[in-house]
Amino acid sequence: MEKKYVALSFDDGPNLGTTQKTLDILEKYHVPASFFLIGQNIGKDTAKSVERALKLGCEAENHSFTHSNMPAFTPEQITDEINETSRLIKEITGRDPEFFRPPYIDYDQKMFDTIPLTFICGSGCDDWDPNFGVEHRIQKTLANAKHGEIFLLHDSADNTMTVPAIDVIIPELLDRGYTFLTVSALFRECGVTPGRNVIYSNVFQES
Repeated sequence: MEKKYVALSFDDGPNLGTTQKTLDILEKYHVPASFFLIGQNIGKDTAKSVERALKLGCEAENHSFTHSNMPAFTPEQITDEINETSRLIKEITGRDPEFFRPPYIDYDQKMFDTIPLTFICGSGCDDWDPNFGVEHRIQKTLANAKHGEIFLLHDSADNTMTVPAIDVIIPELLDRGYTFLTVSALFRECGVTPGRNVIYSNVFQES
C-alpha cells in the first residue's frame, strides 16, 4: 500500500486545560502533532504541557509572541515577536523552531523577508469559531485529507469542541491508511525541502 502522510497542528497554546486534553487524545492513539505556540502563553506552569508534548513525540513551533496583526508591525517589531517566542521554546525543548504560522494567517512580503522560518497555513475546520460544532469539524477535516496535508486546529483554552472531534478524526484517518507525522517530519518523509515566499497547507504545493 502506498504511504499517505499527514500532520496535525494546533494553534494558540500552551495551557493546562485544552492542551492537556488534546495530548490525552494524541497519547491514546500514539500519534504526534505540531503545536504552534504563542510566546506570551509560555510560563512556568504551561511549560509542563510543552514538556509532555515532547515526550509524546510532538514538536513546538512559532505562532508569534502576542498573536497580533503582524503586517502592521515594523521589521524590528516582527523580529522581536519571533525571536522571543523561539527563545522561550528553545529553553524548554532545546530545539529552535523551524516553522511559523502567522496569526490570523495574515502576512505580507515584509514578513517573508524578515522571518527566517518556513510559513505554515493548513487546512482548517473553522474550529476557532464556537458556532461550528463537533460534527462540522470532523467532516471538514476528513474532507480535506490527502497525502502531504497539514491540518490547522486550535488548542486554545476555551476551545472544548476540537478535543472530541480529533477523537473521531484520528482513528478514521488511521483506518484510511494515513500516518500522522509532525510538520517537520512530514516535509522530510515526503522528500520536500521548504521554499521561501511560500505558505504551506500541503507540502507538495509549489506556491
